[in-house]
Amino acid sequence: MELREERPGDAGAVRHVHLRAFGDHGKVVADLVDTLRHGIRPGGGIALVAEAAGQVVGHVMFTRSLLDAPRRLVDVQVLSPLGVLPERRRQGIGSALVRAGLATLTETESPLVFLEGDPGYYSRFGFTSGADLGFRKPSLRIPDAAFQVIKLSAYEPWMTGTLVYSEPFWRHDAVGLRDPDG
Repeated sequence: MELREERPGDAGAVRHVHLRAFGDHGKVVADLVDTLRHGIRPGGGIALVAEAAGQVVGHVMFTRSLLDAPRRLVDVQVLSPLGVLPERRRQGIGSALVRAGLATLTETESPLVFLEGDPGYYSRFGFTSGADLGFRKPSLRIPDAAFQVIKLSAYEPWMTGTLVYSEPFWRHDAVGLRDPDG
């Protein structure tokens, strides 16, 4: 398996990964990725793919959002989404993508990476409860346990406050959980 930066020609294969990985929610996630891709430029985030036998089998994005801190707005990263083809799960592909992305971001000026996800999975990478570290989630629809953060080397103690997702997350209604009966 090879990990590499996403290339323009990967868009269709990446869309396929997310459509399959997220089931009924796949179209929303795939559309979000298509929109977020335009914000990835130097300093604006990274997108990585896992490729096996010439096929894209996994994908992760880290994109720019803001932390509304008391001193000033701080550029931070959001890990979302992470997708692996269902038949390739539990083979370390997702873990490899997350670790590679975090290693790359550690060498930048990004102080924090936030995500919404399963603490049982993401804690292995050093993610912890955002609320426990004094951060506020951007929506009440995000379960408390799912709101997680990891501090990188550029983090400073004054960097606290509320995560503000970039506009595409709101446009695609990809923040938190919707009440299926609402």
